[in-house]
Amino acid sequence: MRCSHCGKCCEETQMWLSKADIERLERAGYRREDFLRYDDQDFAQLRNRDGYCVFYDPALRLCRAYRDRPLGCRIYPVVYSEDEGITVHDLCPMRETVSSREMEQKSRQLLKLLRTIFKEARSNSTL
Repeated sequence: MRCSHCGKCCEETQMWLSKADIERLERAGYRREDFLRYDDQDFAQLRNRDGYCVFYDPALRLCRAYRDRPLGCRIYPVVYSEDEGITVHDLCPMRETVSSREMEQKSRQLLKLLRTIFKEARSNSTL
């Protein structure tokens, strides 16, 4: 896919994080308390600041954590919708550039990621 760096995917993000995502960001020097929050169902999510993901710089239209970004960000614009299942997010202006091969690959990655995140959230709620 081609990315236009518009930042639409970084606006008011609700991106879930796996433990591996959190650990990768910490190894890169980011502090957990600066980028992490938990929703009311114990899912780890990226924080927002001024309407964008904490890592997105709207002036430069760049992600400050691009090399270490969460897997969900890497998979985007392939997302899971309760209504449609796995789909390409309508919000992305470059959604038409996702190839069928890329869609297939990212769909597999997304399913694996979601299984991991749900398993981790369940184990967090039992602590």
